[in-house]
Amino acid sequence: MTPDAPLPRTLLLGGARSGKSTRAEQLLARYEDVLYVATGGTRDGDEEWAQRVALHRDRRPASWRTAETCGLEAVLADTADPAPVLIDCLALWLTSVMDECGAWDDAVWADGGEAEVQRRCAALAAAWAGTGRRVVAVSNEVGMGVVPATPAGRRFRDTLGRLNMMVADASERVLLVVAGQVLTVKPAVG
Repeated sequence: MTPDAPLPRTLLLGGARSGKSTRAEQLLARYEDVLYVATGGTRDGDEEWAQRVALHRDRRPASWRTAETCGLEAVLADTADPAPVLIDCLALWLTSVMDECGAWDDAVWADGGEAEVQRRCAALAAAWAGTGRRVVAVSNEVGMGVVPATPAGRRFRDTLGRLNMMVADASERVLLVVAGQVLTVKPAVG
């Protein structure tokens, strides 16, 4: 790609603490104005979480803007803001969606919760596919880990796996980060 060519839609996958957020930030380092979309939110009283958030903020360039939101469809549809977007991360977005839908509960999941979560995931994947913005998203790769012990944990893992596949299908580039090293899963063409 030429330096002036728009970045493709890029998905970075990796395990916990694999370096995927750092590598995603490096992909957009040449841009002075980037909209960093943090989907984790704040967790009152959780000092360790606050320290993680602070570390992420401290390593980003001061010129980058931060939006703490799970309203990803609106961000992806915003054509008035020309800044590239970094979404960190889809796993935390899905956690929020499952919270909102009550989908951790087996009965709620069976009584429409699954359908609502799937609808929300499909809408996000469609917004990702349709965006005209330069976008980089981070997500946890869940297919290589331990099988969760609970039905709720397994449904989260399975749903995130399907969401990752939908977003990857609509991405021009997919990267896997392992021990801070970037492996190309789907190369950008251009």
